[in-house]
Amino acid sequence: MVTAFVLVKVGTSEQLNFVKTVKEDVSKIRGVKNVYSVFGRYDLVVQVDASNLEELSRTIIDKMRAIPGVLSTESLIMSA
Repeated sequence: MVTAFVLVKVGTSEQLNFVKTVKEDVSKIRGVKNVYSVFGRYDLVVQVDASNLEELSRTIIDKMRAIPGVLSTESLIMSA
């Protein structure tokens, strides 16, 4: 099992609740355990659990980054 915290930058939009919409979309991805809104350089911190690094990579690259509004991600992979 691999756990990562993914730091997400969200783009701007004319829509007032844009970060909220992205947060809802991210929370629907399989393997996402928690999504936190934060202030600062990043907009969201996402806790993701995956069975291995390949699955984690697919989750972040193919699913999370495909969501409209996600500008970039940075992954912090946890090890015991």
